[in-house]
Amino acid sequence: MTESGRRPRADARRNRERLLAEADAVFRAQGTNASLEGIARRAGVAIGTLYAHFPNRRALLGTLLRQRNEALFDRGADLLDQPSPAAALTAWVHAVIAHAAAYQGLAAMLAEGVDDEASELHQSCVQMTDIGDRLIARARQAGALRRDATGVDIFALMNAAAWIAEQMSAEQAGRLVDLAMDGLLAPTA
Repeated sequence: MTESGRRPRADARRNRERLLAEADAVFRAQGTNASLEGIARRAGVAIGTLYAHFPNRRALLGTLLRQRNEALFDRGADLLDQPSPAAALTAWVHAVIAHAAAYQGLAAMLAEGVDDEASELHQSCVQMTDIGDRLIARARQAGALRRDATGVDIFALMNAAAWIAEQMSAEQAGRLVDLAMDGLLAPTA
């Protein structure tokens, strides 16, 4: 629906869907800094059409990520009910890294979105942070997280591992997370 309450014209809906499909393909291949003009060209529309649907890069990314964000949030809700707080926290860290590494440069945009209330990515970043904070508190309360480990440590690990997944490989990022989580989680008695 448009702001006026009318359903968008069929050609406008097709243009939007083509733009999203091409943006996803281009961002996967070239990263989040890829040319928006190139995306519009690949979709067969003018750049003005892209901006009519998505006023800026973050709006385009926010729309692309909406469905994936919901799946991530559902995963987080499931993890909050998992019996092992340490395993739940570790699973969340891996899930966020996989999410943030979908497009090269996305991890940095998500990190910026946490503090930028004007960002189209802000609300989803806040929700990711909230789930992470709840999992951290749960692990700490259960004695599964070292007392000196902080939420900032966990979020720094996720950002670093997402960057490594972008630059090197998902396998190397996973190895880093496993090693770091072994150090951050309290030893079991």
